[in-house]
Amino acid sequence: MSAVAGLGLAATLGISPAVAATAAPSAPAASSATAEAGYAAYAGSSENAAANRAFFEAVVKSVAEKRAANPGAQVVTVVYSAANAPSFRSQIAASTSIWNSSVSNVKLQEGSNADFAYYEGNDSRGSYASTNGHGSGYIFLDYAQNRQYNSTRVTAHETGHVLGLPDHYSGPCSELMSGGGPGTSCTNAYPNAAERSRVNTLWQYGFAAAVARAAS
Repeated sequence: MSAVAGLGLAATLGISPAVAATAAPSAPAASSATAEAGYAAYAGSSENAAANRAFFEAVVKSVAEKRAANPGAQVVTVVYSAANAPSFRSQIAASTSIWNSSVSNVKLQEGSNADFAYYEGNDSRGSYASTNGHGSGYIFLDYAQNRQYNSTRVTAHETGHVLGLPDHYSGPCSELMSGGGPGTSCTNAYPNAAERSRVNTLWQYGFAAAVARAAS
């Protein structure tokens, strides 16, 4: 299964990380039509709960062996690779710092043997988080969309899917997972109290159940 959840789309996509990785770090300016399409997708995509859950469970499945090796650990470490998104290194680092300072039961860390990866490129459908349902997931960051919206917010929003949060475009700017719903003027890149609590609960109390679902 190929599940997608994110700012730009909540449906199956045919794009692959390999394709995204070939995009030049300094992409040319997108056409107005492409930018408009990315804006519409970000602001108007509907929530796809199944896709959100699939991405979260794929990451959970990937980190399960690490957890099993240290069952007493209070914090789960999710490892990512930013090698294929060099233009967004600062935003990815900022997003990581935001999430690591916001939640206590899961931490993000760049490294080898990654549980998911970031990619960059051009896609009129915008940025998104995707998984093939078999423990392999990635976040795609679209150039045009990241010029329209606060790029750290885009990155932190997509990373929220990795941690188990669904889209909620009707929410206020103070809600990170409202994505593009509040418009391009919204620059908040921090999860609110409810989002922080949800992530902590998922990774503290929902870990075993998520592993069981992912393995079934």
